Amino acid sequence: MNPTISIVVAIFNRKDELFELLNSLTFQTDKAFEIIIVDDGSLIDLKPTIQNFDGILDIKYFRKDNSGPGLSRNYASKRASNEWLVFVDSDVIVEKDYIQNIKKDLLTIPCDAFGGADKAHRGFNLMQKAISYSMTSVFTTGGIRGNKKAVSKFQPRSFNMGVKKGVFEKVGGFSEMRIGEDPDLSMTLWENGFTTAFFDDIAVYHKRRVDFGKFSKQVYQFGCARPILNQRHPKYVKISFAFPTLFLLGYILGFIEYFILGRGIILAFYGLYTFMVLIHAMIVTRNVAIAGMAVISTYIQMFSYGYGFLKSWMLLNVFRMKPEDAFPKHFHKN
Repeated sequence: MNPTISIVVAIFNRKDELFELLNSLTFQTDKAFEIIIVDDGSLIDLKPTIQNFDGILDIKYFRKDNSGPGLSRNYASKRASNEWLVFVDSDVIVEKDYIQNIKKDLLTIPCDAFGGADKAHRGFNLMQKAISYSMTSVFTTGGIRGNKKAVSKFQPRSFNMGVKKGVFEKVGGFSEMRIGEDPDLSMTLWENGFTTAFFDDIAVYHKRRVDFGKFSKQVYQFGCARPILNQRHPKYVKISFAFPTLFLLGYILGFIEYFILGRGIILAFYGLYTFMVLIHAMIVTRNVAIAGMAVISTYIQMFSYGYGFLKSWMLLNVFRMKPEDAFPKHFHKN
């Protein structure tokens, strides 16, 4: 029997991105799906944007007080009528065969949850493409967000993630975490004996942040979340999670070595790293300007994530603070 799908979108403001997402869904080759939109306390009215698709898409719209994306997705799941919940971020665009390929893969790849890659659309601006590169590059994340061969056990992320509704309900859905709620769910699924899979033909175009300042803040928050996730799921801790922090500390040590000892051995390694990122980005993006910006976004990602990880690790493990006390904004309290 063909799988049934409910697309779930938790959104805060972002009406322009929502229009582009819904517009891309109108071109689906398989139109048998519903869309659940949960307005997580937006400061602007999203109804006019949604009304543009009346009679074109099967949309259920709900508005609630702000609680973060995870709990908003839980709210939406209770109102979904289909077998599979497919979570996408409001700032993505999907190809016309997105739904068709999901259904095809579900019939041939047994799993309880799945995910797909993200990549840059040809219509994105240069900065968006640079940030997309750094978030999917082998030199930063190891390529785990864009290549199934980069991981032995795929961890779906909520920008492009499907979960069987019954399984989602059994594990209690997303937790109270506002940041890192999607890897938290993936690991909770594993701990309960459920399986995840990577579908290589359902990639989405992910816009992400539109400037380096917002990008830095976002990856800093990701870094803060990782030690919390390590504490919640110690079975899945990896030494590679600390690499951005080691990268940051090594860079600082390199300057100390240079100014105190007059040697630049450590900084020379960073110079080589920079050169490799630049060349690789040029090969991948085929654009010198994007490659140059990708070097900047790569360093922003490594430094901001590394600092967030270090700060969080210190607060949790040295000062023995509870996660919700160390980072109250990362948790929703009922």
